[in-house]
Amino acid sequence: MNHMIRITPIRVIGPDNEQYGILETAEALRMAQERGLDLVEVVPDTRPPVCKIMDYGKHRYEESKKQAQSRANSKQPELKEVRLGRSVKIDPHDVSIRIEQARRFLLEGHKVQFVQKFRGREIAHKDLGMENLREAVDKLGDIAKIELEPRLLGRQASMVLAPDKTKIDALRRKEEQSAKAKAAEEAAALAKAEADKAADEARARAAAEAEEAAKGRKKKPSGDTRDRNPVDDEINALLGG
Repeated sequence: MNHMIRITPIRVIGPDNEQYGILETAEALRMAQERGLDLVEVVPDTRPPVCKIMDYGKHRYEESKKQAQSRANSKQPELKEVRLGRSVKIDPHDVSIRIEQARRFLLEGHKVQFVQKFRGREIAHKDLGMENLREAVDKLGDIAKIELEPRLLGRQASMVLAPDKTKIDALRRKEEQSAKAKAAEEAAALAKAEADKAADEARARAAAEAEEAAKGRKKKPSGDTRDRNPVDDEINALLGG
């Protein structure tokens, strides 16, 4: 990138956005080369133009990541197709898996087209295929609305569900409240467990102290505790003992 800068002098910004002021281009190139970096013109329409000392390869990589993220964030809703098998005899578990796949699409803001195919003589029992579609409507009714009613086209039946923003927002608020309530319950349970533990430890200490006190009271007092004869005391007193 260095060879593209033909104007001198230039205003130079360092790799950590430090201001180096106005320098000759050759001097700025030397500073960049000493750091093993590039000198890149970032604001060419001013005089003098603004150039920055940077790792241009890293800069381009980060810019490409930002652009990719921006494209992902601005991605337009799509019509996703979910097939309920090539026969109305699809296993109920497989139907549930496909409905959950559709749920993810709807929560991402996409519309979903369900397709139920009929094999051979199954077309005579199209009510079975319609039942699979109705099951999808029932299980996704908390986040979706019917945009295209179930209809029979040739050897397949289809319908289109669209995300219901009001229902989805309400569901997310409910999930947030549930998560907060669960966190509060867990915190209360932890606090109670710690309080119970502290109470148990206090009771154990009190019991140990009471036991030590009881042992102290049972100890034999020091000195001669034999019964004294009053006559001996009188004699001792007369003898001056």
